[in-house]
Amino acid sequence: MGGSIFVKKSTRNLLRIAALVVVAFALLELLGQKAQPPEPAAIVYHVYAGNTHSHTAYTWSHGEQWMSGQEAGEPRGGLRHSPEGVQFPPENAVLKKNWEKVQGPPAEHFALARADGYDFYIVTDHSQEVALNPVSATNDAWLATQQAAVKATVDGQFVALAGYEHSENNGPGGVGHINVINTAGYLNALAPGIDLPYLYKWLETAASNGDGPVVASFNHPGARQYSDWAWRDPKITEIITMLEVVNSDKATHYPAFINALEKGWKVSPIAGADNHGLSGIKNRKARTFVLATNLTKAGVLDAMKHRRTYAALDGNIQCQYSVNGRIMGSTLDAPTNFEFQIVVSDPDTNRPGDQITKLDIVKDGGVVAAEFTPTPDFSVKWDPTISGATNKYFFVRVWNASGGDTAGADPSKPVAWLAPVWTGR
Repeated sequence: MGGSIFVKKSTRNLLRIAALVVVAFALLELLGQKAQPPEPAAIVYHVYAGNTHSHTAYTWSHGEQWMSGQEAGEPRGGLRHSPEGVQFPPENAVLKKNWEKVQGPPAEHFALARADGYDFYIVTDHSQEVALNPVSATNDAWLATQQAAVKATVDGQFVALAGYEHSENNGPGGVGHINVINTAGYLNALAPGIDLPYLYKWLETAASNGDGPVVASFNHPGARQYSDWAWRDPKITEIITMLEVVNSDKATHYPAFINALEKGWKVSPIAGADNHGLSGIKNRKARTFVLATNLTKAGVLDAMKHRRTYAALDGNIQCQYSVNGRIMGSTLDAPTNFEFQIVVSDPDTNRPGDQITKLDIVKDGGVVAAEFTPTPDFSVKWDPTISGATNKYFFVRVWNASGGDTAGADPSKPVAWLAPVWTGR
């Protein structure tokens, strides 16, 4: 009897314990579910169009304000430089009588760009100009450019940015121009000892001018410029994040883009108007596009920092793609399969020339990895998968029926070049 009673009591106790355990686990599961953070919302990127390269009246040594040799009735001499690297116009240069109407200060550039529909516009005067020397973070022209940018920026409507063009033309083997954007200070590229290696080290610690990071771009590069893409290190690779595939409405710098990628530079394509006067604001049709979360100074600079850019000869073509769920400009974790999701469209549905006619994907060495020729349309999607265990990068190119909005547009050539995705190898 005693034994059987013991079994019954122990069984009841075990059942109670089991029930309590079940309840406990249920409570823990419920609490755990409540404690878990919500799934993050997918990041929405907006496409904004602008210009990353322009010169105002502070670039006084050359520009639209001066007559050409033919206009002046005599050949123009070359630019002059002081021993300190300050640049002056040629001795026989003739200033146009209406120069104020063809060349203006930063504030006028920003105002005209906004009126002409730009989402963002960057002023990048040459740092060796008279107005910017002696070099100082409190130089009047430098401060005036920064203040004009602040005043012209209206979040959600227009972003004005200040920078300078570092035009290192005289160094042995290091010839090249670079736009430096959003630094608190600047360098005179032609001052003694200020070569490209000096600039790279300076940029690695340069303070930003308020919101957003410091970013930089290679300007109108030759295929083997910057001493054949020398002096790269991991820090500067994360600051010089862009390269002008298009300059002054001409897509002539694609070979340099490929060579820079092959040398390990992680740069995304941009289009610089490189206007040395006000007329280029309206007349230049190519644009730099950024994929940004919002139209603010910090938003535009973040897009440039993370290489979410593309260059196009069309003023409003909309391009975006991802690979394995990662947005263009990203670096992956060395996968062997690459699932692309590419979307390209153009809002000008009343212009047959803006229909998309071709897409391709380019891999290491500039080799075409895949190609797609859709029925011409204003909106095209393409979702190819590419396999590869050795590739270091891929990027997308786009064609349309007209070749773009620029003079001499050619439909047999690309109209847009999109940021690469790096594989992580």
